[in-house]
This record gives sequence, structure tokens and C-alpha cells, in this order.
Amino acid sequence: MSTLTVSFSDLSKNSKRVADTVEQAQRVHVTRRDGEDLYLTTERHDRQREETADVTARLFAALITSDDGARAVLLALPQVFPWTRHLSAEEVREFVVDLVNATRDVVELDVHANLHRVIVEWRATARILADPELSAQLTEPLSGEDHGDEPQARRRRPAATDR
Repeated sequence: MSTLTVSFSDLSKNSKRVADTVEQAQRVHVTRRDGEDLYLTTERHDRQREETADVTARLFAALITSDDGARAVLLALPQVFPWTRHLSAEEVREFVVDLVNATRDVVELDVHANLHRVIVEWRATARILADPELSAQLTEPLSGEDHGDEPQARRRRPAATDR
């Protein structure tokens, strides 16, 4: 699917024409020189995208509640994420649970970053496991040498529930 692109200056100079374009195309990419690019979309298109995410999340969650559904998800996973072949069976199951939870966060909390983070972190794990030399380096026992206390600035601040 191709998305139409306009510049931010075109948007500011010809807002009516760009708004008409958005209504026809449902989504327009706005490029900016001094900031992150934007997307303009219609309300209807945004609602449809939310509904798609909701249906996908609920379907995915429902599938993994039965043995047959979970098996189908596990069989399909390497087609969607080919790098999962480097994960153990237990790691693949953990990835699926993380993926389902992050997908629910998209729908229930409108938090998309968790889904991206889950995929990036598990892909990084697979990348390490795919490289025997790197995997050996990262899994060898630590020397036992004491490197001192962690600097104060990096320590975790107690949460309100810890007090």
C-alpha cells in the first residue's frame, strides 16, 4: 500500500487541499525538516485500525488458550519471525506470552512501544544465540571478581509500594 507524501510547508500553505487529499486517501505522510515526520489520517481510518488491532489481539489471545490453537501459533511463528528457530522451545513459549501481552497493551492501553520492544528484545536474543562465539562469551561464568558498588546514580529508586 502506497501512502501519499506531502511536506509540512505544503500542509501549512495548502491545508484545504491536503485535508481533501487525506479524506480521499485516508492517510497522508507529512515530511518535516526539523522534526519527526507525521501522519494525517481520517477518524474513520483510525477507528478501523484500532478495530483491526483489537480483533487481532483477541483472536491471538483466544488461540493460545487451547492446545490446538497454541500449536497452530507455534507452527506459524517461524513464518512470521524466522529468527525464532534459534530460540529453545521454552523461549518460544515465553516469546508468545510476551507477544500476546504486548498485543493486548496496544488495544487496552494504547501503548504500542511494548509490542515493538518485545519483538526487538527477542530478536536480539535470537541473534546472540545464532552466533556460537558470541553466545559462548555471554554465557560463560563471571570471574567472581568484585567490581565494587554500583554508582549511586544508576541505582533503582524505590517505588511508592516499596516504602
